[in-house]
Amino acid sequence: MSAFERVTRRSLLRGGAVMLGSAMAAPLLSSCGGGAKSGNAKELTFWNFYGPNPKADAQSKWFTDLVAGWNANNEVKIKLHYLPVSEYIAGTALQTAFSAGQGPDIFLLSPGDFLRYHNGHVLADLTPYLKPDQIADFDGGVLNTRKVDGKIYGLPMEQEPLAVYYSVDAFEKAKLSEGDIPKTWDQWLDVAAKLTTKDQFGLLFETIPGYYQNFTWYPFMWMAGGSAVPENGGAGFNVPGVHQALKLWQDAINSKVAPRKPQGDGAGNAAANLAGGYVAMQQTGIWSVSQLEAEKKDFKYGVFPLPVPDGGTYTTDIGGWAFVANAKGANPDAAGKFIAWALGATDAAGVERGRQWNTVVKTNLPARKSVQEAAKAAGAFDKPALKVFLEQVVPGGRGEPRYTPEVYKAVSDAIQATQLGGVDPAKAAADAASKIDTFLKGYKGAAML
Repeated sequence: MSAFERVTRRSLLRGGAVMLGSAMAAPLLSSCGGGAKSGNAKELTFWNFYGPNPKADAQSKWFTDLVAGWNANNEVKIKLHYLPVSEYIAGTALQTAFSAGQGPDIFLLSPGDFLRYHNGHVLADLTPYLKPDQIADFDGGVLNTRKVDGKIYGLPMEQEPLAVYYSVDAFEKAKLSEGDIPKTWDQWLDVAAKLTTKDQFGLLFETIPGYYQNFTWYPFMWMAGGSAVPENGGAGFNVPGVHQALKLWQDAINSKVAPRKPQGDGAGNAAANLAGGYVAMQQTGIWSVSQLEAEKKDFKYGVFPLPVPDGGTYTTDIGGWAFVANAKGANPDAAGKFIAWALGATDAAGVERGRQWNTVVKTNLPARKSVQEAAKAAGAFDKPALKVFLEQVVPGGRGEPRYTPEVYKAVSDAIQATQLGGVDPAKAAADAASKIDTFLKGYKGAAML
């Protein structure tokens, strides 16, 4: 597994399927502590899946340099604790640590699993450590899924929008051109059929259950007018739009234009699937630009926004990881100050840190306006693929939703039942909606967004 394969979100989020099939599906951590007793410890642990890793790649170096810069000027030191993806997310190391009262002082968290920790009273309020200009520097809406009652509980390090990548050579062999890039779901399946051969599928959606699969399916639900939980008394999960979104993925499998199983570590791995010739079109995220540069530099590809259903409104899902602090850790005050400095500093060094992470060692859309401007000035978005992301994909973006494990699992079950199990979409949606409605009647945690 390459450096990029190891750390991109499709690997990281897949672990939800493992955890949520067990007792982990219950509201976790409500009775657990943090690391040592909250106080004034002089060393804090920072659990992460980037570094220092055995390969000592650019992403690992960014993390080690970040901590070295802080440690050189502060009495309270940060100590990185690297965990491979299989332990950090696809396993239960983090949850087990918190349940045992030994959770890290600082760790990485996605919106998809935010409520597990917030409702468990794990996350520290970072608002006191951020100046108004720092908060204002974050791109519109990017903090929303990290806020509760106006307080900020996580600082995002990136934004990762989803789009569709396609093989230029596959298009040419099928006598297709840019003019054939699909705009609607029906066109998408039609083009996928034209691209399907005995050796290649036309299209790839994620088929492995987990947070990543849900993340990649949500835009279809939104575009068709549905939602996992009723929004402002409006549509919920058992509505025609959700049925339609589930049926799209089911039809792709049933018509054999999409495979039942991806190559590599999943359907977010563009090197193994698209560049490997396994598929001609692939739904994945902005991270695949840097992945393809690193692993398949000569591969010719293009990017286009997710197609839209008839009568729908274009939407994509924008994910990304955040630094969070353990409210019951060894020194929450120092942890909060570190996070505000690491990801929120508005001086030249702070902006450059953000630019390096988002456009040099990885390809993301920066979460902060100042970093976006610095990246643009450096020509980061002049590459054709990134230009498409910036100008066509992101404007229709919506932040990755935060749902409880119970809601996540109900949606995941519906996707799996229809996509691979052949269940009627209306029945799967009704079953999921019933579970969600029952759960919501007794739910008392933070708002789901």
